[in-house]
Amino acid sequence: MNKILVSPSLLSANPVDLMKDAASLKEAGADYLHLDIMDGHFVPNLTYGPKVAEGLFGLGVPLDIHLMVDCLEWAIPAFAPFAKILTIHAEATRHLHRALQLVQSSGCRAGVAMNPATPPDFLPCVMDNVDLVLIMTVNPGWGGQKFIAPMLEKVSWVREMFSKAGKDVDVEVDGGVTGDNARLLHEAGANVLVAGNYVFSAKDRRQAIHSLRMGTIGHG
Repeated sequence: MNKILVSPSLLSANPVDLMKDAASLKEAGADYLHLDIMDGHFVPNLTYGPKVAEGLFGLGVPLDIHLMVDCLEWAIPAFAPFAKILTIHAEATRHLHRALQLVQSSGCRAGVAMNPATPPDFLPCVMDNVDLVLIMTVNPGWGGQKFIAPMLEKVSWVREMFSKAGKDVDVEVDGGVTGDNARLLHEAGANVLVAGNYVFSAKDRRQAIHSLRMGTIGHG
């Protein structure tokens, strides 16, 4: 099993001082910065535009950009120049192959995300165009939600699906991730953990990130 990588969600950062909060995550040892792009249509919230992504790109921490938008034809080329990982939702397009191929041709690692109620049985059809699978463990749109426990089984299902196909893929989890459930998620097959509220509410963000990597309660 690959080591756990931590991608703190900037959705829980102070929007007035986003760059300062992002820089603190760099100092705390984050592997990625998770940037949620919301359009007010696909999800009931509005967040950031490409200029924000460009500014964060300058910090030197790889950006894990999660597109929760309807208009992928605009969003993919707009955000791809700043993303290490660019993730799109299976529910956001009728042409998932085409969208994933566009992400890969842009030079990014291609992620595909699914909402909690979306079954993962579409994945065998796009395996060759996927570098990362993002399993939402809350309904997307807002930070600070409670982890949906049955999603652990979905994590195992996805990991087993790719293992049986002989394909190495990152399995990422986003929503309600804490030091309390990190070990269970890792044991289920997740190796990239997105955590916003857990990291940003910690007195010591470095320790919070460490506790996620180790799968131990270390939130102080």
